[in-house]
Formats: sequence, C-alpha cells, structure tokens
Amino acid sequence: MTLHLNKPALRALAIAESFKQSSSSSVLAGVVMRADLRVDGMAYAHAKVGGDDATEAVKSLYRQLGRADINVLLLGGAVLSWFNIIDLQEVWQEIHRPLFCLTYEDSPGLEKYIREHFSCPEEKVRRYQRLGARQQVHLKTGYDVYLRVFGASIDEARVLLNKFTRDGRVPEPLRLAGLAARAANRDENDPT
Repeated sequence: MTLHLNKPALRALAIAESFKQSSSSSVLAGVVMRADLRVDGMAYAHAKVGGDDATEAVKSLYRQLGRADINVLLLGGAVLSWFNIIDLQEVWQEIHRPLFCLTYEDSPGLEKYIREHFSCPEEKVRRYQRLGARQQVHLKTGYDVYLRVFGASIDEARVLLNKFTRDGRVPEPLRLAGLAARAANRDENDPT
C-alpha cells in the first residue's frame, strides 16, 4: 500500500499499552486518528504479561476495527508487557500497511534483561533479535525518536510523524492511545 502523505484524511492506527507486573494481562488501546488530529475510532485488546501473544493482540486489535481506511500503523514499542515481543514483520505482512514502531530512548538493547528474567530465554531472545536495528529520526519539535520502519522509507516516516506530533516527541495518536490504555487498565484493576 502506498503512503499518501498529502492526503487530508490520512489515518493512523496507534497502539500503546499499559500493564502492571502484578496483573496477568496488559491492556492495549488502539486509536484511529486523522492527520487533522480528529479521532474516529478506538478499540482494546489484551496481552499476557511476560507472555508471547503480543503479535496476535496487535493483529486482533486491527481486525476488530475493520477499517479499510487506515493508512499506517504506529506502535509505541515492540516489547510490551514484561518482554512480550511483537513480531513486527508478521504484523506488517498481515495488515499490508506501513508500520512504524517508535521508542524514545537510545539503549544498548534488552537481550541481557531477557536472559536474566527467563529460565529458557532463547525463543524470546531470537524474537527480540529479529526486530532489527532502530534508526534515529529528528522531529520538527527538536526531539529525536528511534524507529523501526516497514513498508515505507525513513523519510516518509519522518514526514508522517511530523504531521502527527504537535509538541514533544510522542505523536498525538500514540499519546492518546497511551492515555486510553492507562485509563482502561486502571478501571479493570479497580473494582469500585
């Protein structure tokens, strides 16, 4: 699918999560937002904390929305819910939309921590290594983000992120998805 960056109704599906280590699952929130920053869709999914189902949770969230007008997928990280790793290649191949996975800090990686926290870490390490390297992108706001990009160029990713980022480094759809995930997680864990 071609990414039409000048399209007025360009739509991004942003997915962010919230979890507590004391819970058995995390909440993933998906927000559909147009380039004019209007929200026109929202959905939720769950992933097991420490599990291996984050890829399926992301794909299921996309499917449940049933939206053919989504132009790009923005993910707030590839490692969710205490090392529940999203297979970005698999998600991209299934949804047939450009996929941008963002993180906000440079780091040496998580392989060491995966090995420390899991008695049989080889499969998680393999999945983590398959994510590949991140590329640093400087936004118009003066901040840097770190990206893994599928189905588009790094320059297209920069243009799109600049369209959706008003200030700081978090694009509005991801900021709102993060707020929605935290609110839902709080509601699920608060019986009152």
